[in-house]
Amino acid sequence: MKSIKCVLILAVVMATTADCQSAKKTTASEKTDKQLVAAGNNEFALELYAKLRSTEGNLFFSPYSISSALAMTYCGARGRTETEMATVLHLPTVPGKTVAAKDTFAQMRFHSTFGNIIKDLNSRGEKGGYELRIANALWGQKGYAFLEEFLELIETNYGGQLNEVNFVRAAETARKTINKWVEKKTNDKIKNLIQKDVLDSMTRLVLTNAIYFKGNWARQFKKDKTKDAPFTLVDGKKVDIAIMNQTAEFGYLETGSFQGLELPYVDDELSMIILLPKEIDGLDEFEKTLTVENLSKWLGKLYKREVVVSVPKFKMTSQFGLASVLKSMGMTDAFSSNANFSGINGRRNLFISAVIHKAYVDVNEEGTEAAAATAVTMKLTSVMPSRIPIFRADHPFLFLIRDNHSGSILFIGRVMNPNG
Repeated sequence: MKSIKCVLILAVVMATTADCQSAKKTTASEKTDKQLVAAGNNEFALELYAKLRSTEGNLFFSPYSISSALAMTYCGARGRTETEMATVLHLPTVPGKTVAAKDTFAQMRFHSTFGNIIKDLNSRGEKGGYELRIANALWGQKGYAFLEEFLELIETNYGGQLNEVNFVRAAETARKTINKWVEKKTNDKIKNLIQKDVLDSMTRLVLTNAIYFKGNWARQFKKDKTKDAPFTLVDGKKVDIAIMNQTAEFGYLETGSFQGLELPYVDDELSMIILLPKEIDGLDEFEKTLTVENLSKWLGKLYKREVVVSVPKFKMTSQFGLASVLKSMGMTDAFSSNANFSGINGRRNLFISAVIHKAYVDVNEEGTEAAAATAVTMKLTSVMPSRIPIFRADHPFLFLIRDNHSGSILFIGRVMNPNG
């Protein structure tokens, strides 16, 4: 089953595709804002895929979940940390990067738009012929002084309420509590998201996102048509797998090097897009061409026609630690002592210690069930003093006299012996 990742390349953009088809009743300005945010999410999704595609075997993740968790973290970012995060995530808040300077969002406008997208997806997931749920939560050290404006920003836009836990004295209990929440929100599909020893007494905040999707195909595959058939791996070896078969009208695209197929879910609001290289070993080269521009061009060329379809049944779970990947993409300060998340607690003593992601997918004759969760853990940059410090200048020391208004040093010296 290792080489079936060709089936998965674009399944991860199901939710973001839906964003572009958001409610028609929104104003032109709101629709433009949503399209800008969705475009940025997709840009990040494909760049992250390009980084992760070197992983051997199958690959599956939810860039939407990762973007959501990091967008909440971005609420508290300031200075260079804020700029780096916005650039890597392709948020429409960076002049000259994702949009023109005149169209640049303020942070508040971005979070409001992102939040409206989440609310819209949840609303349609409740009313439609499919299940789609997105949930966010904050897990903070009990009694820790988080800024009220930060907590309000998260709750208002992302629906993420603060849950107090005790990382200092009971980090393992806190870990189990968070993991239990993730399991519940993903219909028990994502278990043990945060593993042992990730959280400790230095942890002060964990931001979590969970997304769950279950939808039936608009045109289901009949189980009696599913047959075992050979699947050829990249190295030429063949394995027998269960292949689903049907002939019906679908969105279809064919070029000299690959075929494209759109499998819509009930209500036609979400679809799985499959891009299949014609060469058995052609996936590696095809992945290199996967850009937002090309994807948009390809999707625009899909046209409905009768197609004989054969696709494999598959089920998989993937898990990643994304810190090193995000750093390689340019988000370095956030993971170091240089991090500036003063928008969270008014101080510069927090940094991102880990970004953990886990995803699950099951594709069968009826449809698709997929779930994912992301956790961003934040720790103190240094140990805070546990008692009142004592300062005793009973040995040589340096001193200076400075102008507090300008910061200028007016005098500087040292004392080696007070008696001269």
